[in-house]
Amino acid sequence: MENFQFWDFRFIDFVDVFLVAILLYYIYKLVKGTVAINIFIGILVIYFVWRLTDYLNMQMLHRIFDGFMKVGIIALIVVFQPEIRKFLLMVGSTNLGGKRRIFKSFNFLKSDIETTTDIDAILSACVSMGASKTGALIVIERNNNLDFLMNTGDETDIAVSQPIIESIFFKNSPLHDGAIIIENNVVKATRVILPVSNEKTIPERFGLRHRAGIGITEKTDAIVLAVSEETGQLSYIKNGEFMMFKDMEELSEKIKKDLV
Repeated sequence: MENFQFWDFRFIDFVDVFLVAILLYYIYKLVKGTVAINIFIGILVIYFVWRLTDYLNMQMLHRIFDGFMKVGIIALIVVFQPEIRKFLLMVGSTNLGGKRRIFKSFNFLKSDIETTTDIDAILSACVSMGASKTGALIVIERNNNLDFLMNTGDETDIAVSQPIIESIFFKNSPLHDGAIIIENNVVKATRVILPVSNEKTIPERFGLRHRAGIGITEKTDAIVLAVSEETGQLSYIKNGEFMMFKDMEELSEKIKKDLV
């Protein structure tokens, strides 16, 4: 009788499975909430069908899927170019020297994590600035480290509060031009210059402020709040896409969920 090998599970096998789980988690996190999630699911379905046809020895169908899998990597690079860029930036910009960031990288292991950023204070400031038609561009850092943008503006260390944000973007303030970057309830930089999106589908009514907000969310996983100087309208930008919320409580819950 052959030995039963099910329990022959080495420590390195556990590490292998664990690392694959982390990789799949971050891939899912990058494509979640975008049209790419449907493509990602479609690729998984094709992969499992490819393996199933091989297992069932369905040679003709397997050859079709096998040919697709061999050239599919080129198609994946084209289709997932923005997501691949974000993933590489996430890996390259992770600050391994900070303990907080290390544990933040593994926050999927915890179910009771809450963001430390005072989102309600930020939204209250945005509503107030919108009423006075004061333009604002607020970038909230998530997993991707945004330190590479620091030299384009002024580095600061100011705790987030409604009066602070409103005073920064006050029209006569020397700090109002450009964006601010917030991390862990701290304004870490002001007057930051963001990369501008060249996407042709952006409505003409949105100016450089909104294009900059789209640009940084296309290149990183940051989220952006933009207040229009012309209309006072508040826009929430994530993954290069606009989202409009009339209910500030709903928007607050959305942002808090995105930051976890």
